[in-house]
Amino acid sequence: MNGVPPKDRDIAMVFQSYALYPHMTVRDNMGFGLRLRRMKGEEIARRVEQTAELLDLTPYLERRPGVLSGGQRQRVALGRAIVRQPAVFLFDEPLSNLDASLRVQTRTEISKLHRELDATMIYVTHDQVEAMTMADRIAVMKDGILQQVAEPLTLYNQPANRFVASFIGSPSMNFIEGKVEGGSFHAAGFAIPMKGRLEAVAGRSGPATLGIRPEDIDLVEDGPSLAALPEDGVVAGSIEAVEPMGNEVFLHANVSGTRLLARIGPEFLPRPGAACRLRIDPDRAHLFDPRTGETRILLPEARNA
Repeated sequence: MNGVPPKDRDIAMVFQSYALYPHMTVRDNMGFGLRLRRMKGEEIARRVEQTAELLDLTPYLERRPGVLSGGQRQRVALGRAIVRQPAVFLFDEPLSNLDASLRVQTRTEISKLHRELDATMIYVTHDQVEAMTMADRIAVMKDGILQQVAEPLTLYNQPANRFVASFIGSPSMNFIEGKVEGGSFHAAGFAIPMKGRLEAVAGRSGPATLGIRPEDIDLVEDGPSLAALPEDGVVAGSIEAVEPMGNEVFLHANVSGTRLLARIGPEFLPRPGAACRLRIDPDRAHLFDPRTGETRILLPEARNA
């Protein structure tokens, strides 16, 4: 589209800053672009009123931006784009200037608009929560290079590399440096069996990075001794910090010098400094190449002794 004049691109953009004309009313701000296109006044009024009703802006049509809240001004900026009825909407971090509650509300409104307008929306954001909750497909970029394009849950469950795995998910994924040998992943204090999704490389050996999300680590309260459970992925450590969140608890543990973050239920609140045992679910673990960060690592086949 670089060679096409902006007025002919049929693209509407919503900026990070609201970019509203302060001397114009909400009605005039929303209809300004249509007037530049010399559209008839009756059609402009119809589109503006229809869009204002969609965005709950009808009571504010005669007000100026200076007397509106941040959320209302953002909706005016959205309305100015919607009245054009473009083929494509471009959003440049439109919620970054809003407080937390308004971000949630406006996020929901944009998702609703997408369903009602049935138009293509390209949304740029650094907030992975916005991306995960709003997108049909997400393109993850790093340093201008495309890392992976997929549906939100595919990115979460099948990340293409370590960067995608660390970027998607909050709190971020835990990473443990070690090696694959003898059908298990080994690191200081760790012995995780190559089961489930890791079974494909069980017969190989070499250095690797294991990734495990906090919600895939369980706190073991009781059971047999650790020596009897190496095949179950149980590791021993000590609790460094506990963060109660109400509906869940973030548990920071140290296992032989490796720090792990576990997300556990609120039923049991351990004390900092206490010993703990954690079970890592091998069916939810990921392996990454320690050199390239890629998920699909090709370890050399283990040689028979």
